[in-house]
Amino acid sequence: MAEPANTPMPPSTPISATPRSASPAQLAHHPAPPLPSGPLPPVPAFTVSSPPIPATHRPQHSASSSVDSNTATTTAKKPVVLHVGDPIQYNPQTYAALSAAFTVIRPPAAERARPQFLQALRERRWGDFDAVLRPFWGTGGEMGRWDRELVSLLPESVRVFASAGAGFDWADTQLLGERGIVYCNGGLAAAEAVADFAVALVIGTFRALPYCMASASSRGGDSKKTFAKCHEDATPRSRNLRSQTLGLVGLGNIGQQLALKFTLAFGMTVLYYDVERKPATLETKLGVRFCASLETLIRSSDCVVLCAPSGAGQLINHESLAWFPEGRGRLVNVARGSLVDEEALADALEQGRLASAALDVHAEEPRVHPRLAALADDKVMLTCHNAGGTVETHVGFEELAMRNVMAVLGGGAPITPVNLQYLKTKKGGGGLMA
Repeated sequence: MAEPANTPMPPSTPISATPRSASPAQLAHHPAPPLPSGPLPPVPAFTVSSPPIPATHRPQHSASSSVDSNTATTTAKKPVVLHVGDPIQYNPQTYAALSAAFTVIRPPAAERARPQFLQALRERRWGDFDAVLRPFWGTGGEMGRWDRELVSLLPESVRVFASAGAGFDWADTQLLGERGIVYCNGGLAAAEAVADFAVALVIGTFRALPYCMASASSRGGDSKKTFAKCHEDATPRSRNLRSQTLGLVGLGNIGQQLALKFTLAFGMTVLYYDVERKPATLETKLGVRFCASLETLIRSSDCVVLCAPSGAGQLINHESLAWFPEGRGRLVNVARGSLVDEEALADALEQGRLASAALDVHAEEPRVHPRLAALADDKVMLTCHNAGGTVETHVGFEELAMRNVMAVLGGGAPITPVNLQYLKTKKGGGGLMA
């Protein structure tokens, strides 16, 4: 899912090999929540999951508790939330509840640039705040990586960091956990958008859409010939989805939605690989079959979709590309660019060992691999990290981030934690477990 433009997205070696919520590398510790019965956003469903705010956290007066960074020391002694990024746009009622229960400090953009942000932490400019709230993926990342340099300066009082976005390879979630800070992502809010986008990419690989679209939009004197040639040549390259086999690498929130869409709507056989097998009841509900190894999944699939976190490592390389059915295998990536060796992928496509690929994410964003870009009019569908980018996702990011903060500071359990396996209990940190 798309991450903020002002947050670095490195091609490899994430800060910590911690997985995205409900994705393969984490399932041994914390299985994914069940698939919601209805559509995700708009997000009232998240409010049902969150505990009410305890009376002890309610304000003693009617004045707003939201302040700027220069007045932090004059506010009442309530839990303090550091809101980094733009003001709330879609969920004012939830933000009003958050502001009533806690003191909210929102530093201006100038204070969020890394040098200024680090200096503010050293000076304890915002006091002993209890939570970090980042409800947008487009702002709030001006300070760059949440690495050891930055995390080490956080006050001991911080108990939760709730952020927009599904991926979090820009934050050292292991170190946060070791400091007693639970990190919550926004993957649940983006799952439907990413799954819908993945459907389009899968269809593109089966129906030679890059070739068809490029041919239809060609210009010049030969455009009619190009059109007619594609009308004829695309047919032997195209297949119906029904009765084809789809392989999902990861059966978290996105993988589960994809399984339902492709089994029910397209009549595909769906296999999945994960580090821990899902319960039989869920497999039956989704109509999926488990593969005990990535090799078995790839060898058995006509198209493979990556739904795994960056912490899973480089899954697609020269070795694993040799497992795809010769000349007819397809690859779709809506997870992280670091999962794929793009040089090896370009080799397989140029040599005809792989039929086609569709990539929403790239190893060196915003740079697209030049050899793959050269194939965009033929075998490769390329997009700009757009899969999670919908208005409904933004609505969900806001709501879910705030609800995570309210849940933890209210003494309850976080809704979408990703680093509980590293979490250390803090004194007086009710609701968090070691």
